[in-house]
Amino acid sequence: MRAVVERVKRAEVRVEGRVAGRIDEGLLVLVGIATGDTRECGQALAEKIVNLRLFEGEQGAEPIDQPGPPRGRMQRSLLEKGGSVLCVSQFTLYGDCRKGRRPSYDRAAPPEVARPFYEAFVESLRQLLGRSGARVETGQFQAMMEVELVNDGPVTLLLDSEKLF
Repeated sequence: MRAVVERVKRAEVRVEGRVAGRIDEGLLVLVGIATGDTRECGQALAEKIVNLRLFEGEQGAEPIDQPGPPRGRMQRSLLEKGGSVLCVSQFTLYGDCRKGRRPSYDRAAPPEVARPFYEAFVESLRQLLGRSGARVETGQFQAMMEVELVNDGPVTLLLDSEKLF
């Protein structure tokens, strides 16, 4: 599984002009499923995401012009902060552009295989965040979606269950 994780001020996804999911502060997670992925991959990725320290500490961030490593920045996880998650399926994360000019999606799991893994991943996020008060919203699997976000930072990270990056 692969994920693009973006810290956002707000984000929403629309399908056919209707809002399918909307969050305020939190994380936008674009997730792709590969052939060979397992539910354990999804569980591990969900645990990584909710525990990543991507949010400011209690005292806020020090000014950027201070010498030394930044203190106050990225001290709290989503579990600690209590923000929300907008999770959107995106098979194109497995697009291979190394040859030619058209991406190959050979590594992306077909929809009938990917859907249950995506749904299990979303359920893992919900279970992990359940007690924190964080909401998990989603797009619509296998639909053309419009995703709109206001990136906070910007902070954008790439995660891969095979730990390729």
